[in-house]
Amino acid sequence: MEKLILYHGSPEIVKKPLYGKGKLYNDYGQGFYCTEHLELAREWACSINTDGFVNKYEIDITGLEILDLTSNEYTILHWLALLIEYRNFRISTPVMKKGAEWLKKHYLIDLSKYDIIIGYRADDSYFSFARAFLNNEISLSQLSYAMKLGDLGEQIVLKSSKVFERIKYLSYENVDNNIYYVRRKVRDEEARKAYFKEIEKSDLNGLYIRDIIKMEVLANDCRLR
Repeated sequence: MEKLILYHGSPEIVKKPLYGKGKLYNDYGQGFYCTEHLELAREWACSINTDGFVNKYEIDITGLEILDLTSNEYTILHWLALLIEYRNFRISTPVMKKGAEWLKKHYLIDLSKYDIIIGYRADDSYFSFARAFLNNEISLSQLSYAMKLGDLGEQIVLKSSKVFERIKYLSYENVDNNIYYVRRKVRDEEARKAYFKEIEKSDLNGLYIRDIIKMEVLANDCRLR
């Protein structure tokens, strides 16, 4: 039996997560969003002037279908195609429209057969970094660099009714927003500062979304690694 310990930051104590609940327009669609990192869950738990809770769970993942977007089998473009599909992604220019259509056609993964998704998060600044790439403002290498800023960590999303049947609630803890909302805000601000410092450099040899479309760069292309 292979077990996973997960944390879910929330304004509420959630003893029994329910399948079929949650926002449709999250990074990977509807699901229960968790992390293996306790400190990150504490930040998720708090909004301004509101304390929260971190809920702790154990899940038997034996035999489950798991999509790990951080593995070498996938690229950041697979993540971006999913973000375009599921988030409210404002398309404001012709190049963004063309890029979104092309990525969805060539990189979009069907999530319906998976029980669990492991992948990047797109909170606040990180969502704007993705939009900048799609608008041909930053290169693929600059986007990859930006996604590592702030040590954001991965999120784990529980998707299927099968995995919801295996969730075992363990405990919860109170989280002080005076500590963790501030930490979340500082993390975002530091990521923005580092990002703007990075894009001051001209990446003349970088791979941009227009290049990817024109040269039909697919997932097995060595230029994506």
